[in-house]
Amino acid sequence: MKPYKLQRIALGVSYDGSPYHGWQVQDNLPTVQLQLERALSRVANHPVTVTCAGRTDAGVHASAQVVHFDTEAERSYYSWVFGANSNLPIGIRVLWAKPVPKDFHARFSALSRCYRYLLYNGQIRPGILHHFVGWYHRPLDEEKMRLGACYLLGEHDFSAFRGVHCQAKHPVRNLLKFSIQRQRHLLVVEVQANAFLLHMVRNIVGTLLAVGCGDQEPGWIHQVLISKNRQEAGVTISPKGLYLVSVEYPEEFSLPDLPVGPFFLPG
Repeated sequence: MKPYKLQRIALGVSYDGSPYHGWQVQDNLPTVQLQLERALSRVANHPVTVTCAGRTDAGVHASAQVVHFDTEAERSYYSWVFGANSNLPIGIRVLWAKPVPKDFHARFSALSRCYRYLLYNGQIRPGILHHFVGWYHRPLDEEKMRLGACYLLGEHDFSAFRGVHCQAKHPVRNLLKFSIQRQRHLLVVEVQANAFLLHMVRNIVGTLLAVGCGDQEPGWIHQVLISKNRQEAGVTISPKGLYLVSVEYPEEFSLPDLPVGPFFLPG
């Protein structure tokens, strides 16, 4: 009998997080991981467990989540992508599949993650895309928000922006990039870091709202940061506007380089 050869497969995945209680499998709750593992198990004809680059919270979306799993099944690219998609709910899609070396790890091999927060800034809450954008009703000065965000760049203790149930071993993260672009009523906030704490992006955006609306000056963000006190920061903004849009890996793994999403934004 021919011995089975275990191989590692990486996948790119996008999903609408609205109907799910986050990424990670939880007892008796619908999650993205549960749906993906069920679909892949049908294609592989054996139980499949996936590991992701970043565990998104309830209601958070992804245009470029990366996962890996090990399998004894020999399947084509077409089978992994289209076979999985035929067994997935319409709001979850596998974008690509690629065999990777055994030392590839979707989480630990990642050099950085990038999130985008889409914030509709208008007096009336939007009816269109209401599950896919956050909303703030007061006028916002994005230039002041940019000035405030500058204090967050680099390696810091981000305890002031850390969710209360965060299980990370330490609160130090390296924030590599922060940008805010306005497209009419829509603010696109992009944040890249080596890793993130629970609710970190949502807490940062929520805190910057106080600067953008004029309640606080940009320098207040530095005071919040050095306080290391979550109670000094602003609100945790809705998960509806948050997207995991890219994960950076060493070039040696040659993973597909897709345009940064979500796809309905201009280039």
